[in-house]
Amino acid sequence: MIEHKQPHLSNMELWRQWKEDGILQAKKNLIEQYLPLVEFVTNRLAIGLPKNVSKDDLYSHGIMGLIDAIEKFDYRRGLQFETYASWRIRGSIIDGLRQGDWVPRSIREKAKRIEDAYQKLEQKYMRSVTDKEMSEYLEVSETEFNQMIQDIAVTSVCSIDDPIREEESETRLSLLIDDKAKNPEYKVNKFFLKETLAKAIERLTEKERTVVSLFYFDDLSLSEIAEVMSLSPSRISQLHSKAILRLRGSLNRFKVQLFVDQ
Repeated sequence: MIEHKQPHLSNMELWRQWKEDGILQAKKNLIEQYLPLVEFVTNRLAIGLPKNVSKDDLYSHGIMGLIDAIEKFDYRRGLQFETYASWRIRGSIIDGLRQGDWVPRSIREKAKRIEDAYQKLEQKYMRSVTDKEMSEYLEVSETEFNQMIQDIAVTSVCSIDDPIREEESETRLSLLIDDKAKNPEYKVNKFFLKETLAKAIERLTEKERTVVSLFYFDDLSLSEIAEVMSLSPSRISQLHSKAILRLRGSLNRFKVQLFVDQ
């Protein structure tokens, strides 16, 4: 995915110097070494964003996320820093986007309306609902529904990284849980969150599952997925948006259940 200047194991001395001796030069070297990771995450998140969103701004937010990751990472646990840092970088960029409020309120309201519709209908029918059923529920034509999906496509790349609860920083897909933690309630919630997400993915259409898999697990861009699936980039964008809205609906039900049980 990304080539670094040195293999992962060769970084151990830098990590030791920074974490145990507090040598700032070691921290600086780590930041410089992992800057390509910031560029990679920035390029992925920039897909589909409006032209008025500066990639330089995204990159700056990403660097702050990288620094935060380097400050909080525990190298002694033997975990892969790239995985941990990617979510920190992504979260920092998304926080920056939220602060800039780059998405019009009308688009946010439209996305929320569709998300709620997916949540209610799929809970009612216990299956993936069709565009026709969604259109009838929303009282719009299928053409209008597809246009609504297209309009909110620019918001869905980030939506899967929304926090599980608004006041917390843990994201729906991060799940980078400290296995040494002894809080049983947290582990139970983690288990049911994974189970809920797995079931939600199973309810996606075959094409939607393919897009989600290629984008989030195989690190392909939307344009690359379009080539693989022999579809237009706009169609891939629509499939991605629908998948994310379905997943958000399912995960929101999980969030509501958490509050009910507490």
